[in-house]
Amino acid sequence: MDTGTHVVMGFALGGLATLDPVVAASPETSQSVLIAAVIGSQIPDIDTVLKLRNNAVYIRHHRGVTHSIPAVLLWPLLIIACIYPFNTDANLLHLWIWTFVAVFLHVFVDIFNAYGTQALRPFSSKWVALGVINTFDPFIFTIHVIGLFLWGFGLHPGYTFLTIYFIILIYYLVRFQVQRAVRSAVRKKIPKAEQIITSPTIRFLQWRVAVIAENHFYVGRAYGSSITIFDEYERIQLPDLPVIEGAKKDKNISAFLSFSPVYRWEIDEYDEFTEVRFIDLRYRSNGHYPFVAIVQLDNNMNILSSYTGWIFSEEKLRKKLEVISE
Repeated sequence: MDTGTHVVMGFALGGLATLDPVVAASPETSQSVLIAAVIGSQIPDIDTVLKLRNNAVYIRHHRGVTHSIPAVLLWPLLIIACIYPFNTDANLLHLWIWTFVAVFLHVFVDIFNAYGTQALRPFSSKWVALGVINTFDPFIFTIHVIGLFLWGFGLHPGYTFLTIYFIILIYYLVRFQVQRAVRSAVRKKIPKAEQIITSPTIRFLQWRVAVIAENHFYVGRAYGSSITIFDEYERIQLPDLPVIEGAKKDKNISAFLSFSPVYRWEIDEYDEFTEVRFIDLRYRSNGHYPFVAIVQLDNNMNILSSYTGWIFSEEKLRKKLEVISE
């Protein structure tokens, strides 16, 4: 989920925790739990600072180690170690319980996005992405904000957010049903579909769809059970060429290939270099595929420049490559 939603979820958990008799009976514990819940709802995304290095490092590691099983166990201990010394009257056990819930819930809800997480590490580095909820879901964010306002106007926060989370549970179940209808409609339109990747948009019934079939890739848009296919690409395996092997050694290309489950590739030869481009097919927007990885190699297969990330025009991409090559 996005940062804003994680923030309101942290406050919501602080309110929900008032249903815990130990928390409700102790102002010190209640205050510490609220602070810890807000921090715990954010801390797995501390790896966002990797953007300061480069996109390759960020793409490869974001929602990786910080969202892993060991991290989910260690984050609450670290948070408590920072908070508890300032309020030793708080109940340590219940402070840990609600901090753990906040961290766990952060990682859990991220699984439902199309981006996903590596939540099964260290047992598996596979990306777990259910593709049911958009990274920013207006309904989920808004209903949390409404709950916070109701709390501010004097309603009991515990019962308020208990009701809200029951409504959100129903909402998730409905989203799964809509996704199921989309997948069913895709299979009717493309009987030979081997894998269907759904990416929910900010609109409830509108989904991006990328399909891997026996011989082709299909990219389209679903509105409920109505499917529109925009692009069709022949499914061609990467050739066993020196330029491809050289491209795979680049950190940007390597990060892209570790992250993207469906992509097409292009090779363009120029006088002084060869350019290899990989294009993620999941994020088509206004006829453009903005998430790419590109590398330029000289005739001796030495890497001249490379880039991976979101680019919305060819002009900006060229400028990125020029800056990097300098």
